[in-house]
Amino acid sequence: MSYQSLIYLVGPPGAGKTTIGRRLASALSTTFIDTDERLAHSFGMPCGEIIRTRGLAEFRQAEAEVIRNTLAETGIVSLGGGAVETPAVRDMLREHTVVWLDVSPAEGVRRTSGDTNRPLLAADDPLARYIALRESRTPLYSDLCDMRVRTDQCSPQQAVAKILNWCEDHPDTHPPTTNPEALEHGETVF
Repeated sequence: MSYQSLIYLVGPPGAGKTTIGRRLASALSTTFIDTDERLAHSFGMPCGEIIRTRGLAEFRQAEAEVIRNTLAETGIVSLGGGAVETPAVRDMLREHTVVWLDVSPAEGVRRTSGDTNRPLLAADDPLARYIALRESRTPLYSDLCDMRVRTDQCSPQQAVAKILNWCEDHPDTHPPTTNPEALEHGETVF
């Protein structure tokens, strides 16, 4: 693999992409980018509201553009759970390091229950809906990922440690640090 300046975090809702992404970026002294936060800022409303008012197709198109804009940046990028459903997004990710953060359906539902900003999970049977979404996306996550971490089997700190260890074993794939002292010496900090 060639040297990469980005690590993309993918996975189902509640897998910990934002929590782990922030901690991973901090550990690497690099930036953290949450594409859902950028979308919400761009539209001036939460992602769930964008989907409800503009529709899923417009949301996915805007999401792909936000992801395209991250290609010129460095750091850790957290994607929305369904971003991988868009073929253009999958094409973009193939050239970068992708970490699949996975979680069991029961834990994913527990972590997202009561979150009204997730209209795609709204259902009479949240567990069945979560399982269906997860099953449809799992082949996409699996096809794209360079590594997989089960976040219901470890703490956020342990997940970060697993990713850092993987990066150490795959030095051509990790992002550069934004720590100025390390950059002066040509080092990547872990």
